[in-house]
Amino acid sequence: MVRKRVAILISGRGSNMVALIEAAKDQTYPAEIALVVSNEPAAEGLNRAAAEGIRTAVVDHRKFGKDREAFERALQDELQTHKIQLACLAGFLRLLTPWFVRQWDGRLLNIHPALLPAFKGLDTHARAIATGATQHGATVHFVVPEMDSGPIIAQAAVAVQSGDTEAALAARVLEVEHRIYPQALRWVAEGRVRIADGRCLIDGQPAATFS
Repeated sequence: MVRKRVAILISGRGSNMVALIEAAKDQTYPAEIALVVSNEPAAEGLNRAAAEGIRTAVVDHRKFGKDREAFERALQDELQTHKIQLACLAGFLRLLTPWFVRQWDGRLLNIHPALLPAFKGLDTHARAIATGATQHGATVHFVVPEMDSGPIIAQAAVAVQSGDTEAALAARVLEVEHRIYPQALRWVAEGRVRIADGRCLIDGQPAATFS
């Protein structure tokens, strides 16, 4: 089996990065984590990746001022240098331009802490509690130019409990994030995911929600 070369893009501690690294330690896993890139030189996740023997790189967005595409071209150069085939966003706090997203069409994954299409954007846990949602969760999806709108690969739901705090709900959602992101990457790396009419099919079947 030839494993897919994967880059993980981070801006902070990279807890989902760690989940992907742990999954890829199994030599039967169809992807290897070949590179971790951060736009933040002080990102905690860089040290964790380096400790695991994974190559790391920094592309500091500040050096490019407001020229987002110049930053992304430098990022693209880094990914191409390391022959990256798939990329995963894991707490990467930069909005990507349509130019960059097009380079990675069908090869760029993101995890979002909500059951998309509900609660796109930030502060998802607080918004779920404030609106009285009974179900919340996480979604792995392909990245498209419109934020948090790409075809869904996998979802997992958790119940919103009476008296939930934002922190308590976030912790339960993070647990399922760490479960579904490695599974979604596995499916994509194995070539089992196909996009049809804007939706993901896994082995020809609609993407499922885990519980």
